[in-house]
Amino acid sequence: MVDSADVVVIGAGHNGLVAAGYLAAAGLDVLVLEAGSSPGGNTITEELTLPGFAHDSCSSAHVLIQSNPLLKDDELGLLSKYGLEYVLTDPAVAFPQPDGDALVVHRDLDATADEIARWSSHDAREFKSMIKEWTAGLAAVHGRWGSGLDLGDGEAAQRYRALREKSAWNVVHERFADATVRTFVLWLAMATIQDPRRPGTGVLPSSLTSGRLSFGWATPVGGSGALPAALIQQLQANGARVECSSPVDRIEFGSGRVTGVRTADGRRVHARKAVVSSAHLTKLPGMLDGITAPDGLIRARDSWQAGLSVFAVHAALRGNLEFRSRSGPLLSAAAGFGAAAGALRQIDAFHRGEADATDPWLLVVNQTVVDKTRAPAGAGTFKILTIAPYHRSDGRSWDNAKQVYAEKLVDLVRARASGLDPDDILALRADSPVDVAGHNPHNVGGSCHGGEFVLPSGRVVPAWSSHRTSLPGLFLTGATTHPGGSVSGRPGRNAARTVLTDLGIDPGTVMGPT
Repeated sequence: MVDSADVVVIGAGHNGLVAAGYLAAAGLDVLVLEAGSSPGGNTITEELTLPGFAHDSCSSAHVLIQSNPLLKDDELGLLSKYGLEYVLTDPAVAFPQPDGDALVVHRDLDATADEIARWSSHDAREFKSMIKEWTAGLAAVHGRWGSGLDLGDGEAAQRYRALREKSAWNVVHERFADATVRTFVLWLAMATIQDPRRPGTGVLPSSLTSGRLSFGWATPVGGSGALPAALIQQLQANGARVECSSPVDRIEFGSGRVTGVRTADGRRVHARKAVVSSAHLTKLPGMLDGITAPDGLIRARDSWQAGLSVFAVHAALRGNLEFRSRSGPLLSAAAGFGAAAGALRQIDAFHRGEADATDPWLLVVNQTVVDKTRAPAGAGTFKILTIAPYHRSDGRSWDNAKQVYAEKLVDLVRARASGLDPDDILALRADSPVDVAGHNPHNVGGSCHGGEFVLPSGRVVPAWSSHRTSLPGLFLTGATTHPGGSVSGRPGRNAARTVLTDLGIDPGTVMGPT
């Protein structure tokens, strides 16, 4: 237990650990304080059903982080030095159809286009065109956007801005004609759990689909918790410390700057240079001690909303799922369910406080197909993730309704897969949005992707744009900051760059320019 550090980081979610990792690599004395009994936040792996079955409580695929220079260039040595390992799967994801066929996304553009051509040759050509447009310039601009850097005024930047103004729904329906193809691209575009009809989501069909083509269902060996485990090794190698069961309830201010933090048990830790907070932005203003919360943090708090909250089903299985396809049983670490129209019906029902199970957007994960370390020999782990309201309009408690809803979701998957007969399910756990919120204090309102912010113009954005506050020495990271939720590591890396810049340390000593 220490009582001072150059930088105190609040929260050991993956973004807090990423920020800490860069700061420690730059030679700063770093202390990470985590409220929970174990690190990881929403990148955590637990035995949720039976002993020996490792389940990812929230995140499962680590696709977005693969294009982050953190991993792409292995800036902190997580891959080369600290044991982090991924399986880049092929198939990337499968879309089993009601007629017994399946559209399969491969880690190859031509192979995936050939699959699409079985439904529409026009859409196959459009698909290749969309991806080539992305890789020919838009992806580089998107990387700058994710890093919070100026996009410039070049032709690619102008095209990128125009695409961001659109909605994913409009992009998909402008480019593709076949209902099955539209469903599959839209399903991919919804991976960050945003309403695809919202302006600002127009880059998602290209960006998220391109990620699957490049990295498949990027599966961390051993579970999602392998990422924070590697980050902690890197931190320890650089002299930093991570202390769990240390909830911070006050950020102290004095002599014109943030001076440190106080934990719930009254312990004070002095921050010689900075505090980096991944506390939820709805809670941060109330944590300040010695100063009134500035207008910027008040605006962040008051403009936040949960967005689409989630419902999860976890199961321990006797074996792995096999999805039906025209060429026979198909093994895939991930599968998508739900037609485009069904997903919209589900979101509209969500806003009425109803949990729709007619043809909803479902993510189905069976990662023991590619990572056998997660279950006893021959057995499997299984997960369904979908959208459901935190508050039910029928007045029923989720405690009394979640098991029935979970069984309806399992029935939907069972209709297109084998391996889910009652005897195949060794144990099943349903987590309602209320349970998701209780699992991690950052999952306010059952949102595990950081929620969203409503700007004065009425525009909705997935994250607060600045990692710098008006209080000297206080910086922001985590899923509520740019570019938002999912396992991207971008909020952590962005925050580290901001802190280093303000401390007069060249970020180029530990990270690349973008």
